[in-house]
Amino acid sequence: MARRSQSNDTCPPFAIKDCALVAIATGRRAQNLKELRDELEAVDPACIYFHFWGGLLRPVFDDPRYNNGFARWVHRELHDQALAERLSAIDPVDFPDLADLRRELVEVIEEELDRSEVLPWTTREQRFHFVRSQIVVFDTRHTVERPPDLTNAVAAMSHTSIFYHFVDARRRTPDSVDDFSTWLADWDRDKYRELCRTLAGIDPFFRSLVETREELVQVFGDFLGK
Repeated sequence: MARRSQSNDTCPPFAIKDCALVAIATGRRAQNLKELRDELEAVDPACIYFHFWGGLLRPVFDDPRYNNGFARWVHRELHDQALAERLSAIDPVDFPDLADLRRELVEVIEEELDRSEVLPWTTREQRFHFVRSQIVVFDTRHTVERPPDLTNAVAAMSHTSIFYHFVDARRRTPDSVDDFSTWLADWDRDKYRELCRTLAGIDPFFRSLVETREELVQVFGDFLGK
């Protein structure tokens, strides 16, 4: 996001982007929990990203209690409900980067391997397939000129734009914040400090993108006006 102009007190407009999540097969698979652990230690970080965040853009029609691909597979194919619940409780927002998230996954699975006397297997047809994500970004050619315009602009955004600017931004920006916060800080960091703090407190993982958009509209309306 561009920095504040040195010649005046305005920022460049906020450029609204859209995106699509492309799923790329890696050829890596797991047929039991040990293989899942071993593959997790070696796969591209984009695989971790896809199996956690991909469900927001590519909805899966499965048990809603298990909100990442690893938990769903452990529940459905290995029939280990306790481990599936532990994996499902992992919130990727709590981890600074994908390396930390990977370590948490591996530790949880290793604890289960240490306590289990039997290693459950699934069939070859039901193996876990590691998929890598790639974000394709589009320019919508729509912009937001000033902070008070954010309320209506966000209300009109597609859910994929919300994903790009509020979810994916957290792995792109140096401070791991959303694009709205970066832009607001460029306008006036002190003036919008509390708004940015409120945005940072919104967890987009355990809700749909539509619900996240609704909460963003509410927050922007409260701070900036309807």
